[in-house]
Amino acid sequence: MPSSLFRSLALLLVTAFGVAHSQEGPVAALMTQPPPIQDNSFLLEEAYNQEDGVIQHISTFTRTTDTHDWVYSFTEEWPVPGHARHQVSYTMLAAHNGGFPASGAGLGDFGLNYRYQLVGNGESKVAFAPRFTVLLPTGSPSQGRGFGGVSWQGNLPLSVQLNQKFVTHWNAGGTVVPHARNSAGDRATASSYSGGASVVWLAHPQFNVLLESLFVRYQSIEGAHQTSWSNSVLLSPGVRCAFNLRGGLQIVPGVAVPVGVGPSGGQTGVFAYLSFEHPFRWATGRKQ
Repeated sequence: MPSSLFRSLALLLVTAFGVAHSQEGPVAALMTQPPPIQDNSFLLEEAYNQEDGVIQHISTFTRTTDTHDWVYSFTEEWPVPGHARHQVSYTMLAAHNGGFPASGAGLGDFGLNYRYQLVGNGESKVAFAPRFTVLLPTGSPSQGRGFGGVSWQGNLPLSVQLNQKFVTHWNAGGTVVPHARNSAGDRATASSYSGGASVVWLAHPQFNVLLESLFVRYQSIEGAHQTSWSNSVLLSPGVRCAFNLRGGLQIVPGVAVPVGVGPSGGQTGVFAYLSFEHPFRWATGRKQ
């Protein structure tokens, strides 16, 4: 298995599934006045579930300049009707692994996500919302687009508002693939774990500046039941803005530039983000 494969997939799991959760705010506010940005981070996960009656559609695109890997993800988030603390979502992926230049692009693994708002919400100084994800092996491991087996992932996002201008986010998580397979067909149990922190400057209600840091330690399959550990460390500055339209629709584009440091020195990439969020018909006591 090319060394870039498991690194790309490990980072993919953190970035694609990590951004699958975000904003909470009163539906009435969405309908009557422009809401501030309280959206997803890019490499890290914020601890705010969707409000009842509000859904979100998220697209991301990541490309690395050293390995020429790219990943596109689409996530759709749904709050459980009448149970604001519960949220479900799914994530679909398309990818190309630069270690397999002749393979072209194709589907990656498919994620089913569940989050529980254990502490706080989008209006609290402290929020905590554990997530659990099941990854189905729809991507091809022989072409560097999947792990080759069902994967299990958990993440613990914590969000802390320091003051009116600065918010921090803290993540710790891990992924286990009991029957992972590499491009040569070798199988082994492989895993990864990650940790990260970010600070968001609320420069304007509709404009934010982000600085994120992410550490990922992951296993690569070297042979049958044989793995080796590697590390990846990224720093990622970015910006995002919001456009608030009639009917409560909020559009949030963003861009970031992940840069490798330490063991990942010399690696650079680009991250693009686009979110559409709007009220839905089941909002309690309200019709569109």
